[in-house]
Amino acid sequence: MDLEFDELLSSGIGDGNFEWLLKFLNGMIKPLAATAVVLMAVILSYMQKLGLEGEMVYSIIRAFLQLSVIGFVLQFIFSQNHAVSVAGYTAGQRAKHVPRGQWVAGASILAGTAVTMFLLVILNVFPFTPRYIIPVAGMMVGNAMTVTGVTMKRLRDDIKVQMNLVETALALGATPRQATHQQVKRALVIALSPVLDNAKTVGLISLPGAMTGLIMGGASPLEAIQLQIVVMNMLIGASTVSSIMSTYLCWPAFFTKAYQLETKVFSTD
Repeated sequence: MDLEFDELLSSGIGDGNFEWLLKFLNGMIKPLAATAVVLMAVILSYMQKLGLEGEMVYSIIRAFLQLSVIGFVLQFIFSQNHAVSVAGYTAGQRAKHVPRGQWVAGASILAGTAVTMFLLVILNVFPFTPRYIIPVAGMMVGNAMTVTGVTMKRLRDDIKVQMNLVETALALGATPRQATHQQVKRALVIALSPVLDNAKTVGLISLPGAMTGLIMGGASPLEAIQLQIVVMNMLIGASTVSSIMSTYLCWPAFFTKAYQLETKVFSTD
């Protein structure tokens, strides 16, 4: 009853139909460690008062369960058949009316990717080698690019529509952060929602590219879903850091040193 995984795999219990299950459970250590970046996203959401903490946790738990189920199903099928700096520019173009938008987007994407990658390497989820770092960073950069562009554009548009409310708050002594709190929150929720929705439906509506690529390359479906869980975790973490960072970097362009709205930023469509 107290045999370790390695002992089970070398014993008769680990042979046959149970071997893949034991390997799967033993391989879940790194995907579980990768949830640290989701915890980071939850903490940031709480600090920013976005109200997304519950949805983030729910999304990743649902993604974990759905990918695990589809992994077991595919493993059964396969065993029966015996089958073996561009991102910153693009995001800046989406928010082209934001002054220095490309710089803001590039710095935000770099921050989100670097922080998330640092945690994954420290937790030994990925070895610090080009073979892993380059493709993993590429996925995070691509996702952060989309989220950052949407955040910047939505924030600028919302402030433009509600300039009177923002200016009233500033006149009453509010700081730029306090005056635009609702606009920032709305921009972040809208930008991050597709990432969270994707986590909720992964394994149900479609199989992610990384997962299907590994399976088509001959990897075990269970190994593929372990990697996909890590990928979903890191995308949520990187996207959250990048989008929040972009809102902070936008403020200097939106306000003057006297805490007034920079009207010329909002005068164009």
